[in-house]
Amino acid sequence: MSTEPTTPTRPPRWYEQVEHGGERFLFASRWLLAPLYVGMVVAVVAVGIKFFQELWHLITHIVGFTGDQVISSILALIDLALLANLVLIVIFAGYENFVSKIAAARRSEDRPRWMGHVDFSGLKMKLIGSIVAISAIGLLADFTNLEEPGKRLDETLLMWRVILHLTFVVSGVLFAIMDWLGEKRLLITKQTHGHADESD
Repeated sequence: MSTEPTTPTRPPRWYEQVEHGGERFLFASRWLLAPLYVGMVVAVVAVGIKFFQELWHLITHIVGFTGDQVISSILALIDLALLANLVLIVIFAGYENFVSKIAAARRSEDRPRWMGHVDFSGLKMKLIGSIVAISAIGLLADFTNLEEPGKRLDETLLMWRVILHLTFVVSGVLFAIMDWLGEKRLLITKQTHGHADESD
């Protein structure tokens, strides 16, 4: 006795409408992230204000500063600039990955090359790379300040900063290894499926 395959029954129209409406609502919920990125623009402005405060302090005290103090002030400026770059990377890449494409940037000649090509994995690597760079500059500033006369060396604080920096470095290496393993597994899967399709 042969059994004929049963054709799947189509769900009622009201069910499809409810499902479609729910999916549209979920997809539109991505716009809840937009105010967060606007708030991060305000954070860039705050970093800029602090940057110019440090710059003004350097300019007004440049005559009385020693060479190490000038280096320390410049490192602080670089640290703030890297922090602003980090926030902008999160704004641009996060908005394009999770909210919407930035059409205005698509028509601009000043559009960064990495915009539109940084996925979540790439964003994660850029973040950890920026954090490592900021931490390294902070450590360099700490070691520069050690030579200031009359300044007490806090060995415990310096040790924990070194440990924290090494933790960032190790985390970045582990993230890179995980991404490499994931890409390798994806390549092997594609090759395996490709051979399976050819055999069919």
